Amino acid sequence: MPLIALTGGIASGKSTIARRLAEHGAIIVDADAIVRDVQAPGSPVLERIAEEFGAEMIAPDGSLDRAALGGRVFGDPELLGRLNAIVHPAVRAESQRRFTAAFAADPGAVVVYDVPLLVEARVDDPWDLIVVAHAPAAVRLRRLVALRGLDEDAAADRIGAQVGDEERLAIADVVIDTSGTMAETAAQTDALWERLRRG
Repeated sequence: MPLIALTGGIASGKSTIARRLAEHGAIIVDADAIVRDVQAPGSPVLERIAEEFGAEMIAPDGSLDRAALGGRVFGDPELLGRLNAIVHPAVRAESQRRFTAAFAADPGAVVVYDVPLLVEARVDDPWDLIVVAHAPAAVRLRRLVALRGLDEDAAADRIGAQVGDEERLAIADVVIDTSGTMAETAAQTDALWERLRRG
C-alpha cells in the first residue's frame, strides 16, 4: 500500500504521469481538486478567506473569485502566507481522509498524491516515494506559451513564483524526465509502475 507523492513545476508533465499511473490502476488524489473542493461556496475555508481578504473575493454566484484573490496575494509573501495558513490545513485534512478511504477500500492500492506544492507544504509527510516530473525551465516556458496561451513574461512569472528545480530535485526518490516525447515519458512512468507493483 504505497503512498506516493508526485510533484513538479508548472508545465512539467506531472498530469501526464498521473494519467498514465491511473491507467495502470493507481488511485490519484489531486491536490488542486481538493483545493477547489475545500474552497467551495459556503465552506468554512471560503468564509475565512472573505474575512481575511475582503468580501470582494467572493464572486456574485458565491464562489471564490480566483482572479481577484490571485491578484491580491501574488508577489506578496506575507499575504500568501496568510492565505496558505487558511487553505493548507484544510487540504491536508481532506487529502488524508481520501488516502485513508482509498486504502480502506483496497489495502493493496497504489495511491498517488498529485501535488504541485510538495516542497512548500508537504515535504515532511511520510511518503513511501517522492516522484518529481522534471523538464528544464526553458522547455516548460515554451509549453506554457504554446499550450496555455501565456505570453513569455507571464510564463516566466509563473515559473519564477514556484520553488526552483534544484529544491524539487533534492527531495526526489525518482525523477521522470519529461523533456522528451510523450512516449519517452510514458516508458519511464511504466517502469516506475513496475517498480511499485514489485514493492
